[in-house]
Amino acid sequence: MLFDTLKADKIVAMKERDKEKSDTLGVVISKAMLVKVEKRTKNEELTDADVIAVLQKSVKELEDERLGHEKLGRAEQVASLDRQIAVVKSYIPSMMSEEEIKQIILSLPDKSIGAVMKTFKTEYAGKVEMKKVQEVLKTL
Repeated sequence: MLFDTLKADKIVAMKERDKEKSDTLGVVISKAMLVKVEKRTKNEELTDADVIAVLQKSVKELEDERLGHEKLGRAEQVASLDRQIAVVKSYIPSMMSEEEIKQIILSLPDKSIGAVMKTFKTEYAGKVEMKKVQEVLKTL
């Protein structure tokens, strides 16, 4: 499971004295733990899709922070945030291409918008951008 991988990699980073990677993974793990606790209250388990959503949200937050520092001309903070973004992105699986999305849609028995979106949301969560699925679906 991705969550366990993050925790193991944080321990490795701490042993290698890679403070930046360790701190970055610590923040992501903390955010994932909050989601895990929230899920537990609903008697649900933390899934890889949940962790991927946390990772994607973390990347967006770091990129926003990076943009702010870039506007203020803080090169050192920008470089640090670039390294943090690279660490977080390394755990996000690559997104599906338009061609892959098209093949999956064509293989579905029901090609209605609702059925296609539901299929991608449940089976391919974290591996595909829903906006891209919608765009591909409109071209078919």
